[in-house]
Amino acid sequence: MEPSVIHLGLAGLGTVGSGLVRIIEENGDWIARRLGRRLQVKAILVRDMDKPRPITPSPSTHLTTNPADLYTDPDIDIVVELTGGIDFPRRLITEALQHGKSVVTANKALLAEHGPELFELAASRGLGLYYEASVAGGIPVIQTLKESLAGNRIKDITGILNGTANFILSEMTQHGEDFATALAKAQEKGYAEADPTLDVDGWDAAHKLVILIRLATGQDVPLPALVVQGIRNVTAQDIALAREFGYRVKLVAQMRDKSGRIQAGVYPALLPEDHILAKVDGPFNAILLEGNAVGPIMLYGQGAGDLPTGSAVLADILALARSGSCPNNTGFLETRLPQAQILAPELTVFRHYFRFTVVDKPGVVAAIAGVMGESNISIAQMVQRGANADSSVPIVFFTHSAQMRDVERALSTIAAFSFVVAKPVHYRILA
Repeated sequence: MEPSVIHLGLAGLGTVGSGLVRIIEENGDWIARRLGRRLQVKAILVRDMDKPRPITPSPSTHLTTNPADLYTDPDIDIVVELTGGIDFPRRLITEALQHGKSVVTANKALLAEHGPELFELAASRGLGLYYEASVAGGIPVIQTLKESLAGNRIKDITGILNGTANFILSEMTQHGEDFATALAKAQEKGYAEADPTLDVDGWDAAHKLVILIRLATGQDVPLPALVVQGIRNVTAQDIALAREFGYRVKLVAQMRDKSGRIQAGVYPALLPEDHILAKVDGPFNAILLEGNAVGPIMLYGQGAGDLPTGSAVLADILALARSGSCPNNTGFLETRLPQAQILAPELTVFRHYFRFTVVDKPGVVAAIAGVMGESNISIAQMVQRGANADSSVPIVFFTHSAQMRDVERALSTIAAFSFVVAKPVHYRILA
């Protein structure tokens, strides 16, 4: 007896959409063995019917430029949104849910900014809104948090969530390249877009972190509440100095539960070279989770690409096909998750790295150290390097734990000294 068919309506036939279609066509028999039903892409929404495409869909699939063909077709069971952006996919997903279609999406920006309202709509209709591919490509972190670690209170998430930024920093570390050179290499290899803003300024990782925090804590953290800093100003000099003292510079996304308050942000930080995330290089992603029962777990793999991300989309389709009448969208029973209590950024505590570029004259180190002492910042280590071409010298400080408001006050005071000839450099140090 021929297995029944689940019909899909796919919006977008770019990199990920093409990967999904390829996997369904190549692994159709294998999928049917696991699911007991076959998958068929009935319709694909595209912007340009005449555009050359990396894959030719099955003759049973028709291309369309009309979004309504996906959500008004009574035969289509699941709408898969892989178009990107915010406004159009928000309208498409809303229409699909209102027409009784469950949805799979990879759109982390949309879910970070409008997730609560879309999850509420899906819950009101008893429909699925699944999004495994929205975070870390082929790494199954969403399902891990929803299901495998559902009995744990997650106290800590520390991750490398953007492969483009990680590739750039890896190239700068391994080859001494400056940011612009490493970025150009990332663009040549296809790891970075022509406009890399979301990746290198930290917003792509921030979108993903918002999604992970919801799943891990059962609370909503609005995107503007996050501290977000990118890697544009990271220099080869600071990477080399950090490496000399046993650290690696990584763009880190982090959430910590601090006595019921959420501390969260995305920023370049120094990791000890023996830290497990310090060893993650190139365009790879990794996520370190810590549960109160299971302890630490790390998930590692390809964070982007046609087949890895297509694999994650397919996992959601299979999960929805098996879910019956009670889809697990957020991992919690609430229709809308409560707002998190946020720890004010100025109250967060880290160890710190400072580099000051100063005129080489007596009394400079004493003046800087004095300001730090007055600001409750304890110095763990200090080193002065040889003069730059302009006769200025870099002075590097590693500190013990200090509160961010004290750090900001000290940096502001020191930057105003006449002997400081460049903007001070500051990074957090993570244990």
